[in-house]
Amino acid sequence: MIHPIRYYGDPILRHVAKPVSSFDTNLVQLVGDMVDTVYHANGIGLAAPQIGFSIRLFLALETVPLKEDEVSRTDPSTTDEKRELWGVQAEHVLVNPEIIEYSGTQFGVDGCLSVPGLFYENMKRWDQITVKYQEIDGTPSTLKASGRLAHIMQHEIDHLDGILFFDRLPAKQRFEFKDNYRSELAEIQRQSKLILKSLTSADKASHRH
Repeated sequence: MIHPIRYYGDPILRHVAKPVSSFDTNLVQLVGDMVDTVYHANGIGLAAPQIGFSIRLFLALETVPLKEDEVSRTDPSTTDEKRELWGVQAEHVLVNPEIIEYSGTQFGVDGCLSVPGLFYENMKRWDQITVKYQEIDGTPSTLKASGRLAHIMQHEIDHLDGILFFDRLPAKQRFEFKDNYRSELAEIQRQSKLILKSLTSADKASHRH
């Protein structure tokens, strides 16, 4: 099932998500929905709060850039076609993640499905991280990530703490970013209200049947 992405302005994006305690079929179903949703939205990562579930769970795609002659000329429509086109090597699902080690510095482009169309070119992140987490069945595990994957994972873990990417900017740059994109952010917040309104209407309708 594809879920609507919650946009900047939705209160759930500012909540600190709760730990996952039930490793059941509902969690498996939610992860499947997140996979469908992230590919449908053309994203490379997705946190559960972004689709309305305030729990500590995220999905991150590990990709390898493909050479020009390896890329299909047709627009991909299915999840499998997108996996191939994007060079997806792994779909990492982390439950109750916690960064326990970090080192180095990297600067990269940061954007967000919840803040569509806006990007920051030189976001500072740790270059290497070790994450302690649980598998979808509750098994404890750790994962070491570097470069782009480490960047994505830090972005998604921020979502679990109610943090959006531009919150990470120093005060001056954060003010400039929000000032430069004042109208765009206002429109995103307007769209957020419409999404919430439609979800509320759909929920009420489902309870009447």
